[in-house]
Amino acid sequence: MNPHVHSTLVVQLQADGASRCPVLAHLSYDAADPFAVTAVFSHDGRVLTRWRLDREMLGEGLRRSVGVGDVRFSPVTNGMWAELRMEFLGDTHEDGSRHHAVVYAWAPAVSAFLRSTRAVVPPGEEEIGVDDFLAEILARG
Repeated sequence: MNPHVHSTLVVQLQADGASRCPVLAHLSYDAADPFAVTAVFSHDGRVLTRWRLDREMLGEGLRRSVGVGDVRFSPVTNGMWAELRMEFLGDTHEDGSRHHAVVYAWAPAVSAFLRSTRAVVPPGEEEIGVDDFLAEILARG
């Protein structure tokens, strides 16, 4: 079985109070890093940002509000659509405020992606190479 899962979704970005605009979200999962999902957001071929997300938290966000700090997820019903609301807080501006963006994704598409990741590494069966992890940290000094 392929240890990688990839999916590209059209999502809606709402940044700093502006109206929503479509961007691409490239979701990827690698069994070698079984707790994480990488989300790369792009527009017109340019990477806007990259986030490393907790796979379990992402799934929980489809059912209830989760997260504190820089990343928060919550389910949203928008008319007939079920969406996942992903809120991201970024670097601090000179005035002390922070970059703020909200991304809305079609919840069934995120759910399908997560099902594919669970087929690769079921919840509870995640393993990390602690020895390799420690060796990497020690090598960095």
